[in-house]
Amino acid sequence: MTKNYQKFRPRILFVSSLIVLMWIGLSVRLVKIMVFDSSYYRKIGFNQSQKQEPLKAVRGNIFDRNQVQLTKNIIHYSIGAHPKKILKKEELSETLSNITGRDAEIYFNKLSSNRRFVTLESKIKRELGEKVLKSLPDLIVERKSRRSYPHSNIASQVIGFTNTDDSGLVGIERQFEEYLSGKDGWIVKQVNVAGRTGSFHKANYPKQDPDDGSNIQLTIDLEYQSILQEELQRRIDESGAKGAMGVLMDPQNGDILAMASLPDFDLNNPNMTPLENQKNKVITDQFEPGSTFKIVAATAALNTGKISLNDEFNCEVGKFEFDGWTISDHEKFGVLTFPQIIANSSNVGVIKIAQIIGKEPLYRLSRNYGFGTPTGISFPGESQGILRQKKDWSKMSLASVSIGYEVGVTALQIASAYSAIANGGVLLKPQIVMQIISNKGELLYKSKPEPIRKVVKAETMLIMKDILSKVINEGTGTKADVEGWSVAGKTGTARKYMKGGYSKKYISNFAGFFPTENPRIVGVVMLDEPNYGLHWGGYGAAPLFKRIAQRIINLDDSFKHQKKNNEKTTNNLAQHKIEQPPLLSTSNTHTPYEDGYTITPDVRGMSIRKAKKVLLEKKFKPKFTGSGKVIWQSPSPGTKKIPGTLCILGLN
Repeated sequence: MTKNYQKFRPRILFVSSLIVLMWIGLSVRLVKIMVFDSSYYRKIGFNQSQKQEPLKAVRGNIFDRNQVQLTKNIIHYSIGAHPKKILKKEELSETLSNITGRDAEIYFNKLSSNRRFVTLESKIKRELGEKVLKSLPDLIVERKSRRSYPHSNIASQVIGFTNTDDSGLVGIERQFEEYLSGKDGWIVKQVNVAGRTGSFHKANYPKQDPDDGSNIQLTIDLEYQSILQEELQRRIDESGAKGAMGVLMDPQNGDILAMASLPDFDLNNPNMTPLENQKNKVITDQFEPGSTFKIVAATAALNTGKISLNDEFNCEVGKFEFDGWTISDHEKFGVLTFPQIIANSSNVGVIKIAQIIGKEPLYRLSRNYGFGTPTGISFPGESQGILRQKKDWSKMSLASVSIGYEVGVTALQIASAYSAIANGGVLLKPQIVMQIISNKGELLYKSKPEPIRKVVKAETMLIMKDILSKVINEGTGTKADVEGWSVAGKTGTARKYMKGGYSKKYISNFAGFFPTENPRIVGVVMLDEPNYGLHWGGYGAAPLFKRIAQRIINLDDSFKHQKKNNEKTTNNLAQHKIEQPPLLSTSNTHTPYEDGYTITPDVRGMSIRKAKKVLLEKKFKPKFTGSGKVIWQSPSPGTKKIPGTLCILGLN
């Protein structure tokens, strides 16, 4: 051996030994990985080659009480990208522009940003989304469902709307988000080397199907709702009011049949109008009602037995001094009986009645009627109103509260109180949802009348109905009279409290129900700041109530023509049979047409609603002229026509 070898031999042995040891260590490690830990690393590799993607649940829909669809789900696609993963940005932008029709520069600028992820399109049609999915695999295409509202502004404040993520923001959409949203599922897909997912998944990969949202059927009648909104707008135009609101309610079960405040908004473009328009002011906004609140003093007077129907009061020719304040009437009344005081809405007379009955009965009946507490309706943002404790009343409060001042009420609270009179004395929780049906057809919830308390005995409410009938027949509410029908109600006129005092601006309101003997509908309408003259409840709001009532009567065959009479019949809630709501149905009941034609049905003598239903079932397009019952039609009954033919109907 050479001297050099001898010199470096220890080093060579050391390096060789080190290399051998490294190979042995590497071999041991490879054996451990490939033999003993193989299942662990196979799992890691498997996980890296797959990706879990969400499967969005389809949102449940909302229907009216007659199963008219109030919401729809429109399928659309969103397109996004990770800019750092896109190599040919300009080419991709041009290709995407050719598909969508938008300027390629918009896409190029987004793809040139330093953000980790950019959204290129948020809502495009299904056919475009699927085209992008096939043509541009570098982009991330997500299928989404967009909410649509086919009736635009009808019942907009009741229904509410969703955000871009399809979550409810206001109204029923928000209140029942848990039921409507459903539960998202997921799917596992294979990922390629570039990190992109394929459009398929293997059968043995796990998958969780989404649980779609439930359908909700409201108590709202879309046709009643349309009538209410049309007439509110018509009266705003006539009176110069800055706004109006109204609510229609079934006094026998608490169902809200229609509810609106104007101005409103388009559900499909909620950002185009002020946020104030999105409020359901029927339940959120409180106001001093004026004389519609006089039912409290009248009921308290009857309930205590301190006042009889024949008692007379000197109304002081319209002027009365009370604790240094001058109380005025709208007319110079002399001596009036108790019923005449309510019928003619004498402030002086009501205050004198309140002095006899005292604070306690007035306060207790206010609470019994539900004032000062929420009604309990299943709807967000309800105001409880204002009714101060007796200990906080001033010397003037007894007089003020008795005529509807120093109290704050909502239109819904007024409707609930008048419903208690109409049904014989039971205060009911207002209902807005009739039933909730799961996507599998299971009944999750069905509404039923929910009594809160007995306000007073039925005999007292029977007298109250008679007194409120006098308001219509001979008092301040004659302009709410509907020919051939018995109507009961009360007018209200109240000055608005603004900036520390009462202004010269008014609220005109009316609350009533019909038919008096067996009330089917309670209605409350209110005009905010109408022009002087129409600010009186009897001149501004009462005719509005009449128009709504007339149109509903003409619309619905279920209303029987009831002539006015003085027959006294009790109508308490226990005697009223509540019809159970039907389950939502999606079946098609139309029969096939012979030879492509359909026979024109005879709808003469029918109401608008019945005629419309019959014609739509036969695939005709109805058009109505006039109001009332159908007296003529074109085409004539029995003639053969192509489905979709226009059928013109004359009403009288």
